[in-house]
Amino acid sequence: MNHITPPQLAEWLQDESRPAPFLLDVREPSEFQYCAIPGSVLMPMASVPARMQELEPDAEIVVICHHGGRSMQVAMFLERQGFTNLINLAGGVAQWAAQVDPSMPQY
Repeated sequence: MNHITPPQLAEWLQDESRPAPFLLDVREPSEFQYCAIPGSVLMPMASVPARMQELEPDAEIVVICHHGGRSMQVAMFLERQGFTNLINLAGGVAQWAAQVDPSMPQY
């Protein structure tokens, strides 16, 4: 598993010459409703084992949560299931709001 900072992810998402990663948000629905990185897809952490067939095992997947802990756990789980291109968003949406999008609500 690799890690990416919010500014690095923002740069990647703006780079039209590079395919965008799949943004997997593993927070709870209420958290996602409150704030989310545009383009991210909600799959709460507890639902990942039952829903992982919805993900492409070879796709570049950036896993997102509030601070980076849950996303790291999900990324480690998916690695054990054979996923190969997992990237944890260091600092989660909290750091995204602080470093990339100050207009994003924080909690």
